[in-house]
Amino acid sequence: MATRPMARSVFAAPPHGEPPIETLRARLAAARERTLALTEPLGAEDMAAQAIEEASPTKWHLAHTSWFFESFVLARFLPAYELFDPAFGYCFNSYYECVGARQPRPRRGLLSRPPLERVLAYRRHVETGLERLFDRGLAPQSEAATLIELGVQHEQQHQELMLADSLALFAANPLRPAYRSAPPRSLGDAPEPLRWIGYAGGIVRIGRDSGEGFCFDNETPRHDALIHPFEIADRPITNAEWLEFIEDGGYRDPSLWLFDGWAVVQREGWEAPAYWERCGGAFVAMTLEGLRPPEPAAPVAHVSFYEADAFAHWAGARLPTEFEWETVASEEPVTGNLLDSGALRPMPPAESFQGHPRQLFGDVWEWTGSAHLPYPGYRRPAGALGEYNAKFMCDQHVLRGGGCVTPRSHIRASYRNFLYARQRWLFAGLRLARDVSR
Repeated sequence: MATRPMARSVFAAPPHGEPPIETLRARLAAARERTLALTEPLGAEDMAAQAIEEASPTKWHLAHTSWFFESFVLARFLPAYELFDPAFGYCFNSYYECVGARQPRPRRGLLSRPPLERVLAYRRHVETGLERLFDRGLAPQSEAATLIELGVQHEQQHQELMLADSLALFAANPLRPAYRSAPPRSLGDAPEPLRWIGYAGGIVRIGRDSGEGFCFDNETPRHDALIHPFEIADRPITNAEWLEFIEDGGYRDPSLWLFDGWAVVQREGWEAPAYWERCGGAFVAMTLEGLRPPEPAAPVAHVSFYEADAFAHWAGARLPTEFEWETVASEEPVTGNLLDSGALRPMPPAESFQGHPRQLFGDVWEWTGSAHLPYPGYRRPAGALGEYNAKFMCDQHVLRGGGCVTPRSHIRASYRNFLYARQRWLFAGLRLARDVSR
C-alpha cells in the first residue's frame, strides 16, 4: 500500500483571461445541438412518456431547458422579447416556487400537449432570442452572461437526465427496447483485485473560489476541512463484487442495513441493483443498449445510498466522505468514461493499477458518506435561483465524480451531485474507504 501526502492547498464567473462572450456563445450553441442529437434515437412516443416519479419525459426536458433561458435571461435582458406561449410557464417550470405554479412532477407524462413539434418550435424561438441578445452585445462579466453560463450548465445536467430517464422508460417497457443498437461483445475478464491507497490526513482546502471557472453555489465557499488518515480503494466496486454480495445474502441480512434502508428493501422487494433481473438462473441488466449480462469488471451502477452503505458494511469498510473524495480527486486529471466517450455505459478500467486511484471521473457517480449540507459561510443566492441547490440541503446525500452520461466539460473535482438515499435510477455506484490508525 502506497501512502500519498495530502494536498494543502453563488455561481462563479468564467475564468479570467478567457474570451468569454464568443466562447460562451459557441458553447451555448454546442450544448443546444447536443441536446437535440441525444433525441435522435427516440420517437415522439418515447419522448412523451414518464416511467417513474424521479424521471421526466424527454419532451419535457427539451421544453424546460428552453423555459430556463426564457424565464431567467430573455424575459429580463432582451428588450421587447415576447414569450412563446405564456402557458408554458406552468407546464415547464420545474420546482421554482418564486416563479409560480407548475405541473406536478409525477404528472409530467400527462402533458400530451403541446405536441413535440411545438416544443421544438419553442426551442428555436428561444435560440433566436438568445442570438439577438448576443448580437446586441454582452459584457463578459454581466449578469446576463453569467446566467447564460448557468443555463449552459443546466442544459448539460438535463442531457444526463434525458439518458437516465430514457433508460428508466425502456426498462419499464416489456419489450425491453434499446436506446441504441450495439453488436455483441465479450464480457471481459474478472476484475483485478481491489487495492488500497493511503492518505496521511491533515487540513485541506475544499470547494471552489470564484475566478477558477464556473461552479454551482453549493461548491462554495472554499474552506478548510480536517481529514484524518484514511485509505481509499483504487477503483469503484464492480458488478462481479456486487454479485458476491447478492449471493452471500446481502439483500436478506438486516444487520447490514440502515433502518430506513431495510424498510425500503422490504417494501420494494429489492434483490439486486435497479434494472437487474434474473434470466435462466443468471442476471441480465437493462442498459441503453438493451438487456445485457453485467460486465464483471465494470463498475456496478444504479444502486442507492442504502445499498452502497450496506455493501460497505458487508465488505468491512465504509463510504468515503465527500471531503476525502475531493482531496483525492483534486490530484488527478479530469479524464475518464464520460458522455463524450460515447460508451453510454460503465466500463472496466482502461488501465491496470499504477499506484493511483482509477475511474474517479466518469463511469458512475460515487456515493459518499456525506449529507448535502451548506459549506461553512455559505450564502444562498438571492431570488428564484436561490432555489437551484439551497432548498435541497436537507435529507440528501452527496455523490461525486460524474457518470458515463455526464458531459466532460461539466464535471470537476469540487462538483457536488446529490440524491435522496433511496434513489437509484441515475448511474450511481460506489468506492470504498476505511480508517487508518495514527
